[in-house]
This record gives sequence, structure tokens and C-alpha cells, in this order.
Amino acid sequence: MTMMIYLLLFVLFVSAAIGAQEGQAQPADASRSVLAQPFDTTETGRLVKLYTLTNANGVELRAMNYGGIILSLRVPDRDGNVDDVVLGYETLDKYLDESPYFGAIVGRYANRIAGGRFTLNGKTYDLATNNGPNHLHGGTVGFDQRVWAARPFVGEHGAGIELSYTSPDGEEGYPGTLDTTVRYTLTDDNQLIVYYEATTTETTPVNLSQHTYFNLAGDGRRDVLDHRLTLNANRFTPVDATLIPTGELRPVAGTPFDFTAPTPIGARIDADHPQIAYGGGYDHNFVLDRSEAGKDSLALAARVVEPQTGRVLTVHTTAPGVQF
Repeated sequence: MTMMIYLLLFVLFVSAAIGAQEGQAQPADASRSVLAQPFDTTETGRLVKLYTLTNANGVELRAMNYGGIILSLRVPDRDGNVDDVVLGYETLDKYLDESPYFGAIVGRYANRIAGGRFTLNGKTYDLATNNGPNHLHGGTVGFDQRVWAARPFVGEHGAGIELSYTSPDGEEGYPGTLDTTVRYTLTDDNQLIVYYEATTTETTPVNLSQHTYFNLAGDGRRDVLDHRLTLNANRFTPVDATLIPTGELRPVAGTPFDFTAPTPIGARIDADHPQIAYGGGYDHNFVLDRSEAGKDSLALAARVVEPQTGRVLTVHTTAPGVQF
């Protein structure tokens, strides 16, 4: 079985806090800032800029306005050693050639639409089938391949960039003009807050997300199979052979999909289970337990611990599910 060595958890509105466990060495104080600089140009001559966000602890995030892609996120381990914990390329041409959505904003619609077709208000819309028989992550040229307008900002609690893009009516087959804003904020609590907002001229499906791959060991030194994962989910959505949910909400208890207690990611990834076979491991949506959170409130989705470095990632979201 071929396995990605990075961890992907994507949700609609995410507040992710990453850092080391208690006892970590504190980095030297640094200025809260955003540095903008030219990065490269696209094949059509569009200028792409690189934005380096730094919080008061010296944690650093680099993102560009092409696809809203997060290239790197440098955080300390329990001993204060700083390393990059996300997967990304160093040059734009790598993303232009081929990239499995590394660090990108995905839309208009994250995940798959069966058969590349949907019906809305009595009208059927045909979309690109760019993932076998299905439509994936917004189509042939999704939001991950667009140059976004960007506005850097520095506030009382952190530094960030606000990205905006207008998707015209009919782009990739979707109805309505969609004005989209995505804001990244790196706070002094080592939180990365990703906020999504969109308005449309017509009724249309919208399902924005962020597609960063994490490896808390740092810089891809090891795979993630020993990362301890906890998902706040008692049910998951089984899929068919093309990874389209069947509509069932199945309990995770007694299955390889039970991460309700901290479990190494690799503990059951080779289990003899039809859903593991369909996903080539895990590529499923988990239904979050939001019983203690209001409909639009942030709720815990996931917690990941890397035992050797002590780095911890927690994810909170307003969404009903998380894709793992």
C-alpha cells in the first residue's frame, strides 16, 4: 500500500493551534509582522507575492497569493527547536507543474461531487470530472490555481493576510458570481485562524476549505504513522469505490475508524476492511460530536500529538465534519 507521509485534516472554518507540550523552551521574542515580497510570475505573467507572517513568539508562516497556498509553518518542539511542519515546495513552478493541493484553498467545492453533476432549483449543472467519474475540489482550474488579491494586516493579537477572489458566473460550470474572502491570522497564542466568507448573485453550492498537509515531526524526517490522533467523532461516512459517501452515518466503534481515544495513525491503516481498501487507508469524512457547541460555534474536531518532538496540533471548526 502506498501511503502519504503527511496528515491532512480539512474543514470549513478552522482554528488550529500548534505548539509543544508543557515544558517547551520559549523562543526569543520577535516582532509581530507581515513581510510581503515578489515571489514569481505565472505562465500568463501574473505577479505572485510571498507573505511571511511572524507572531510575537517567532512562529512563522509563509503563504502566497497563488491559490492562497501555505508553503511553510515553522514552530518549536518541546526543546525549542524550530522546524517546518507542513508540506510545500520552495518554487512556484513546482505548484504550476503538478501539486496535490498542497497547502491550498480549495473551492468552489471541496471534496467530490458524484458524476460531476448536480441539480439545483430544477436545473442540472455539468462540471468537470477531474477525479475518475467525479468532480473534485472545484474542477480543472479551481481556487487552488487562481491568483488572489491579498491585503496584509497586523493587529493587536496577531498578523495575517486577507485574500479575495471573484469567481465569475459559470466558472467551472457553477452558477452565480461568487465573491470570496479567506483570512489567515497567526495569533500570539500560536493559533492559525482560517476564516471563509462568500457572497453570490445566484444560489450555488459553496464548500471552501484549506488543504495543508501536516507532519509534526518536522521537515518530513519521518512519516506520520506514529502520530497520536484523536477525532471528536463517534460516526463516519462510508464511501463507495470512487470515494463518494453512501449516505450512511456508521458508528466508528469496533472499526479501524475509531479515533475517539488517542491512537497511532498507523495502528490499523492496513486492516482488512472494505473501507480501508476503498480509501487506500483513510480518506473519509468523520461526523463531529457537536453536542456541547452551538450550531455556529467552534467545536473540537481533532487533536494530534507527535510523541518524539512533543508538538501538538488541535483543530476547532464550525463545520459538521472533518475529512481525515
